[in-house]
Amino acid sequence: MSTLLTVRPGKYDRKHQVLIKGAELRELKELDLAESFGLDRRIERYQGKRRLGLYRWDLEALLGALSLALDEPDDDYSPPLNKRAIKKLHDRLQAEYESAYGKDGMGAG
Repeated sequence: MSTLLTVRPGKYDRKHQVLIKGAELRELKELDLAESFGLDRRIERYQGKRRLGLYRWDLEALLGALSLALDEPDDDYSPPLNKRAIKKLHDRLQAEYESAYGKDGMGAG
C-alpha cells in the first residue's frame, strides 16, 4: 500500500495572491503542468474572479511552464499560443517571485 505525500505549507511559507484573467487565464489553462502538486486542478477550476493563492513552489512550477511555452516554436499542428499573454503573465509572476525571494531565489528578507 503506497501513501501519497502532500505538500503542505510550513509556518513561514508565504502565500502570494495573484489575479489572473482574460487571455492570460486562457493560456494558463492550456499549459501542461507536470508534477504540480494539485496546482493543475486548482487552475482548471479557477475562474479569474478572485485572487489565486500561490506558494513559492507554485510560482516556480508556473514560471517553468511559462518559460517552456515561450521557448516552444510554433507549429502547424497545434493551435497558436498567445505569446504576448504568456509573456505578460510570466513577467508578472517573475516580478512577484523576485520581490519576495530575490533574483537568486534565496529570499528578500
